[in-house]
Amino acid sequence: MRGRVLAVDYGGKRTGLAVSDPMRIVATPLDAVTSVSLEETVESVAQVAGDKDAKVVLVGMPYLPNGHEGEQCARVRLFMRALRERLPESVAIEEIDERFSSHEARRLLKASGKKRKDLKDIVDSTAAIVLLREFIATP
Repeated sequence: MRGRVLAVDYGGKRTGLAVSDPMRIVATPLDAVTSVSLEETVESVAQVAGDKDAKVVLVGMPYLPNGHEGEQCARVRLFMRALRERLPESVAIEEIDERFSSHEARRLLKASGKKRKDLKDIVDSTAAIVLLREFIATP
């Protein structure tokens, strides 16, 4: 299947986003969604998915280090259910293990020379890129 993939690193206050090109070769960061309400975040993500003509919305699932689901997974599942109601049926929603995506994002940003104080604003969308790259690389 081809078509753009929108990766989502869902967070309570800030949700990172990244999108692929239609051939699923390149991952590009998008501005993070900053919101305090689930409804506002769902609306913003659905709008971006529509604007980018995403065929798949990839949502990071924050499993615990032991692989089990914790409280944050329940919040992400609630987000996914609300997003499913807002997206057309033709748009698939898939989940991906995001246990170490934020850590990897911070490592990549530090390696690129970003200062610690600058990381806060871009780490979420960089984590979404990490998720998207993993998804794209999986056959």
